[in-house]
Amino acid sequence: MADVAWVWVSVSLGFVGLAVLAWCAVKVWLGVRRFGRELERTRRRLEPKRSALRDELSRIEDGR
Repeated sequence: MADVAWVWVSVSLGFVGLAVLAWCAVKVWLGVRRFGRELERTRRRLEPKRSALRDELSRIEDGR
């Protein structure tokens, strides 16, 4: 009967380990989504300045 207890303990620990990994995966997934939104917001904020810089560079190149 003691041998069966080890089986239950090891199966239980396996499930607990998988639950911890699933929790970590969800946290990483949420962090990646948040990071993607932050990158998109930064791109939108920088686009006018990027366009102005590109226009300025093309004017400089045309002046040569």
